[in-house]
Order: sequence, then structure tokens, then C-alpha cells
Amino acid sequence: MTPVDLAAWPTTEAAALAEQHRLRPLVEPHGPAPAPGALVAGVDVAYDDDRDVVAAAAVLLDLDTLEVVERATAVGRIAFPYLPGLLAFRELPAVIDALSRLTRRPDLVVCDGYGLAHPRRLGLASHLGVLTGLATMGVAKTPFTFSHTAPAPERGAWTPLVDAADGSEVGRALRTRAGVKPVFVSVGHRIGLSEAVSATLALTPEYRLPETTRQADSLCRRALAEAVAG
Repeated sequence: MTPVDLAAWPTTEAAALAEQHRLRPLVEPHGPAPAPGALVAGVDVAYDDDRDVVAAAAVLLDLDTLEVVERATAVGRIAFPYLPGLLAFRELPAVIDALSRLTRRPDLVVCDGYGLAHPRRLGLASHLGVLTGLATMGVAKTPFTFSHTAPAPERGAWTPLVDAADGSEVGRALRTRAGVKPVFVSVGHRIGLSEAVSATLALTPEYRLPETTRQADSLCRRALAEAVAG
């Protein structure tokens, strides 16, 4: 996997919007769930805006045991300003850099964010999948701009995440722990929505958030603290 060429990376809102519209038709919103024994990566980023530093982490887990088999980090300059709906342009250069440092190719990448659950159907997970060719999905903590009804209280219950503009299902609100608020699952690339829900449940045997996300969040925060201290 090749790191992003920052010289060719969009730097304006207009260029980023044009790139989203160009890439959207390349998303493949169907595909299998990861097989037993698959390697599933979690990615996440942490920022120090005052110092213009971003740290990304990629943590590779064995799907059967949820044991960490490999970790990688990347630290760099923030590539894009914060603009709603364009978060991928801020995070992806560092995320792809971290993924490129893994010695094994993930069978699936789980992002702390959105895939098709995005106003232009190209959230970070879908954008990452199209750029890398990897199967990707998003598991977010909030529903962004979309609506849903509360799922039943038991683990595994879900309801559609709906775009009110056209009534389409863009993801699912999924209960990963009984009586705990849901997470919001959406397809990224090369995986179906039902398959993404199944993968999310496999990654959440104890906690609300996938183990991939928990591990990547902890690692990127440590990497950022070390980079700033250094």
C-alpha cells in the first residue's frame, strides 16, 4: 500500500467536493463478511491542532480471538482543515501511512466514522476503501445527520439509519450491549450492510465499541503524546 502523495492531495473545499463526486461511483457496497481467522484492522487518529500534528494508528486483530497481532503508527502534519463532511481529507493521509506500515494485509478495516452514511455517500470508510482496495466499514458513535428509531434493548437488535431526503437506508443503529446506546454501522467498500453488522457484533463481545476501535484509539493517543513530548 502506497502512502498518499500530499503534493496531489486536495487543499480546498471545492477540490475536495469534486474528488468525493469523482470517487463515489467507485464504491462497491456489497461483499462478504470476514471469514473465521480473518485479520481485521482498526484505524483511528488523534490531533494536536495547536502544533499542527496528527497521529494515526492501525491495529491488526485476529477475528477469532480478538488478540492484537500487529500495530503501526504514523505521525505527520494535518493535511486539510476541519470542514463538516470532508473529514476524510484531514485524516486519510495519516491513516493510509499507518496501514502501509503493517506487514500483513487486513481482510477488513473498521473505521471510527462513516461509510455510505454520509451526505455524498463517501464517508471516511468508503473513501479509504476506494483508495486502497481494502474491504472497509464504518462504526460511528453518533448518527451524523440521519434519523433512526431506537432499536430493541437486547444485544444484536437494530433499526435502519435513514436519509430523510430520499428515504434510503444508509446504515443501521445497532445495539452491541443490552440496554446501552447503539452504534451506527455503515458500509464502506466491498462489504454488505448485513455483513458489516455481523462483523461489528463479532468485534464487540464485551464493550459498546469494536475492539478494533478501542485498540486504535488508545494507540493513536499514545503516539500523539509521544510525538508532542518529543
